[in-house]
Amino acid sequence: MRMISSVALVVVAGFAAPSDAQQACEPSGDVGYVCGVTNPEDLVLVPGTSWIVSSGMADGAGFYLVDAKAGTATVLPFAAEHDPIFASCATPPSPQQLNTHGLSLRANGPGRAKLYVVGHGAREAIEVFDVDSTGARPTLTWRGCVPMPEGLAANSVASFADGGIVATVLFMPGTTFADAVVDRKPTGAVYEWSPGAAGFELIEGTELPANNGIEVSADGREIYVASSGLQTIVAFSHSNPARQLRTTRPLPFTPDNVHMGPDGRLLTAGMANDVPECGGPPGPQHDIAKLAACPRPTIAMAIDPATMRDTVIATTSADAKFSNATMVLTVDGQAWIGSFSGDKIARAPLR
Repeated sequence: MRMISSVALVVVAGFAAPSDAQQACEPSGDVGYVCGVTNPEDLVLVPGTSWIVSSGMADGAGFYLVDAKAGTATVLPFAAEHDPIFASCATPPSPQQLNTHGLSLRANGPGRAKLYVVGHGAREAIEVFDVDSTGARPTLTWRGCVPMPEGLAANSVASFADGGIVATVLFMPGTTFADAVVDRKPTGAVYEWSPGAAGFELIEGTELPANNGIEVSADGREIYVASSGLQTIVAFSHSNPARQLRTTRPLPFTPDNVHMGPDGRLLTAGMANDVPECGGPPGPQHDIAKLAACPRPTIAMAIDPATMRDTVIATTSADAKFSNATMVLTVDGQAWIGSFSGDKIARAPLR
């Protein structure tokens, strides 16, 4: 048994909702919202519960705990107890700086799970937390981190059963948004860390135009990567990633995060591409700020990883209240949709 040393108890500061938030949080047709969050870029369901953990992609935002039944969100603090397996990272991230991005959650026993988090702000690293859902509300305890290689920022993360981690890098130094979406040049890659390794290593052959979301198969033999530049999901062999196994067709939206759904299909979502009032498909007329400023519809899909055939499971219309979709999570017959730039989580009916 590994020795666990107590480090500190840290609490994430919250963001106060504006006084007129109630009106801004009213439903838009059949799309409802959960408010009181900041840039909820990714969401994961705590196994066996109706609790959702949301990231907050802004310095100091940390985590939110979402009650899927009540439709409410509160700040989720975390404690810290260092696990020596993360030898190069013994200090928890500063809650005043922690900026959380992609999430991955793996169950490891009744009421227990590991949460892997792309962290920015405090440092560029994959932060690792224990999730305990045996009480009235889930709790988080920081265990350690794996720093990203110098000069690189991760985007999304997934884990293997042995504790290994894979993370995507969207843009390598010297590459640009235009390189990925206009010229379709490789700008990113997948990096891997195994317990006991000194740090992350590049998985050669995984370079794509804007490596975004990532997920692994249940048996760990395949890795699924969203290419936001190609607007596809690509299946790689874990043992021989230089050979792409399968790919989807070009999707009608920019795929962002990718998660394995409860039925074994990959779930992904993003902003619709061809929106004339927003300048059409992503291209040389855009940069990320321009894309974020114009409301685009959301498209959410389930993809069979064996065939890469896709099925639309939910959509939202262009709405100034909610845009910049990044992911979809299915809970209690609803599609829960995150955003890289917004103050709410959307809830849309499943088709």
